[in-house]
Order: sequence, then C-alpha cells, then structure tokens
Amino acid sequence: MEQRILYLAAYDIAELDRLREGLHILRDYATGGQKSVFECFLTISEKRQLIQRMDDLIEPREDRFLLVRLSRRRPTRVLGLGRQPRQPRYFYIG
Repeated sequence: MEQRILYLAAYDIAELDRLREGLHILRDYATGGQKSVFECFLTISEKRQLIQRMDDLIEPREDRFLLVRLSRRRPTRVLGLGRQPRQPRYFYIG
C-alpha cells in the first residue's frame, strides 16, 4: 500500500462556476478543511491526479492553486476545537 502524505491545498478561483467545480474536486481528496483550504492525505498518484484536475480547471491569469506538503518532523498546532490530523485506515474517492 502506498504511503499517504499530509498536504494543505488552497485555491482562489475568480469565476463562480469554476469555483464550485474546484470545491467539488478538493472535496474528493480532503479529510478536513475550511472554506477554500483543505487537509488532504495523498498518495503520489492521487497528488498527480489532483494537480492535473486543478490544472485543467483553473485559468492561470485569474486563479491560483497551492498544494503544500506538511512536515511530520514538527508537531501540528491547532487553535480552537481543531484535532490533530491523522492518517485514516482507508480512503474512498468517488
């Protein structure tokens, strides 16, 4: 089984229809998030697929997409009622 790595994905999309589509794409991969920023545990192949889907969606002159790998070497800090992210036992994408 491929190892999953925790990423932070964020987007800023100018046009409403593309914005909704970007939300649906990221929800396919996210384990948590808020507004336009999501936590995603991804394998290498899922990461490639997510980047390709967002690349097909966004207009480079108007929109932005950011995918950042989070380091496991440093502890995660949460504010409020957040929970420490953890790798789920299984993932369903569909």
